[in-house]
Amino acid sequence: MPMATASGSGGLTWLAFALLTVLSWGLYGILLHTGQVGMADPVNGRYKAFLFVGLAYFLTAVLAPAGILLLRGAHWNIPIAGWSWSLVAGLAGAAGAFCVLLAFGAKGTPATVMTIVFAGAPVINAVIALTLHRPEGGLKSLPLPFVAGIVLAVTGAALVTLYKPKPSPAPATNPPMATTGDQRHD
Repeated sequence: MPMATASGSGGLTWLAFALLTVLSWGLYGILLHTGQVGMADPVNGRYKAFLFVGLAYFLTAVLAPAGILLLRGAHWNIPIAGWSWSLVAGLAGAAGAFCVLLAFGAKGTPATVMTIVFAGAPVINAVIALTLHRPEGGLKSLPLPFVAGIVLAVTGAALVTLYKPKPSPAPATNPPMATTGDQRHD
């Protein structure tokens, strides 16, 4: 199977990468929350977790592409429009990741927060894309299944958020019994 090209003519390769993104981002919230709790610092744990998210971004989003560009012998002429919009995109992504942590710190659970994020983000994306790139025939020409998809995404997020199952209670821990004096039984 040929590798995907920059123009997107790679068969279903794009779908494989999209599904890997779904998997990665689907794991993101629960892993981030687990890291926050694992910091064992109820006040600053979320910021410590985000620090390591930043380190991961540096390793993945700075070193990896820099290495690929060097290996491919790419030129380093980067137009202002390219780097500035890319920087804004990165800031939006990082701000979103930080807001996820803040939501967890405000007692949001990964199931609820990530449901809202992952149902709401495609809706925002669709609205912005339609605003920037008006469809031929205007908004009235939008296919009914497209509009239904947006309504279903919002409805689905609301339903999952409102009716999510309650987690089972944490197992009770038995405190050690207090002893008074020698309680050996021979």
